[in-house]
Amino acid sequence: MQLTETLLLDGNQAVARGFWEAGGRVAASYPGSPTVELMDAVQGYDDIYSEWSANEKVALEVAIGASCAGGRAMASMKHVGINIAADPLMTYTQVNTPGGLLLVVGDDPGLTSSQNEQDSRFWARFANMPLLEPSTPQQAKDMVGLGLDISEKYGTPVLLRMTTRLCHSRAPVTTSSRQQIIPEGFKPDQARFCMLPPYANQQQHHMAKRIEQLGKEANSMDINNYAPREDASTLLISSGIVFNYLGELGPKASLLKLGMVWPL
Repeated sequence: MQLTETLLLDGNQAVARGFWEAGGRVAASYPGSPTVELMDAVQGYDDIYSEWSANEKVALEVAIGASCAGGRAMASMKHVGINIAADPLMTYTQVNTPGGLLLVVGDDPGLTSSQNEQDSRFWARFANMPLLEPSTPQQAKDMVGLGLDISEKYGTPVLLRMTTRLCHSRAPVTTSSRQQIIPEGFKPDQARFCMLPPYANQQQHHMAKRIEQLGKEANSMDINNYAPREDASTLLISSGIVFNYLGELGPKASLLKLGMVWPL
């Protein structure tokens, strides 16, 4: 039985709630604004093992370990943190993941609390992993569960891109109860987990096929928002919180927000 209630949550709290609802077991992070409060919120759920790791690479490796054992896992960091975590990331995206693995990144347009600007959407294409981008706290919560489902169905880590304004904006979020998902435990499989030749060469084909399949099936996931305008001859395509800004401006155009930015 799903028990629902409406809570006022910011984007970070919504992601934490979504991870709990989706049966998340392990969450790891290295602190950096705008995603610091995400782990603070996760630590409020006793049935999730959570830790602050020594750095972003270690945080991702903790989550990878849980994923290899069949548990649903999440690593979170700010945009510059992916630079530190790139080594295990670029290898694990080749692995057919047993448990869902979600990498939550907080980009910081405008450098409100960062030393530089980076657009983490480029990592999705670079690493051959799907990218989801919510525009509201409600979508952030829902896309956590969707991302973990995609991860397990297609055998791939999934990137969830947040931004500063979305992480810190509050909105009503409809919540539900927790899924009970029991990990099967780690099953040794050298061809699956040992990314050395010739196994890595074989996994390149798996990686390419799953991205191609995702591109074909993305439209059936019902994660895009379309706001038509009858008198419009222009369509503006956006993603993330920019969709909300466009709606506030009220342009004489139809609006389309992409929920999955990669693959298109």
